[in-house]
Amino acid sequence: MNSSDPGQELRRIAVEVASAAAAQAAGWRTRGVEVSALKSSPTDIVTAADQATEAYISERLLAARPADGILGEEGDGIASSSGLTWVVDPIDGTVNYLYDIPAWAVSVAVVEGDPDPATWRTLAGCVVNPVTQEVYAASADGGATLNGRALRVSDRADLASALVATGFGYAATRRRHQAEVVLSMITQVRDIRRMGAASLDLCGVAAGRLDGYWERGLQPWDHAAGALIAREAGAVVGGLAPDSREGAAMTVAATPGITAALRAALSEAGAHLPPSDG
Repeated sequence: MNSSDPGQELRRIAVEVASAAAAQAAGWRTRGVEVSALKSSPTDIVTAADQATEAYISERLLAARPADGILGEEGDGIASSSGLTWVVDPIDGTVNYLYDIPAWAVSVAVVEGDPDPATWRTLAGCVVNPVTQEVYAASADGGATLNGRALRVSDRADLASALVATGFGYAATRRRHQAEVVLSMITQVRDIRRMGAASLDLCGVAAGRLDGYWERGLQPWDHAAGALIAREAGAVVGGLAPDSREGAAMTVAATPGITAALRAALSEAGAHLPPSDG
């Protein structure tokens, strides 16, 4: 990379591509949504717009940086020869998109190293909600912004007064277990939200709209950009254990003042345990 500030240049590309793709997806939404496939269950859908948006993002990214790789939710992936990989969720919150609920986003991030959340270093990312016209962006050690305004997490220090969010998986057994965790958590916090888009939940923590968030079963594209944005806004982001990384096993993001208490409450609630088949 020839830029004297590569993180800022990568951030610029992420913002431009995610913003353009979000505008395209919003336009397709006004013309109606077609469910084109099912994934892990009858409730886990793919729309034609998901596929078209990812194709559009890939084309734009490869035109700008042909040596980089791409890891997307809907595609087969492209190997990197530069050491950088773009991690793409073309429409995060597809069910919201299907039902015209204004809580969906396009998420684009670029990571260094193998495209594995356990080892990668996220360099830049952007999450765009075109319905609310909100563009969240961050670069490593460069801070996080919402429509150009610097973001900072809340100063909440008491779990009992914290507003937190979570999400559910698609498999019935996992949903049942996650609901049991919510039942345990609901009396320990101010309230719990379930938005249906992990990237926006993470950005909500970054913006101080949420004090914390947890979810099990996230895929790399679900959290790549949002985790960086939250972290750059001052959130503690990782797994359930203090030194663990965010990922499929568990993703926890919170303002520092409630992180330890939130993790302890989730552990006591059994959030890390495998769901039973009962």
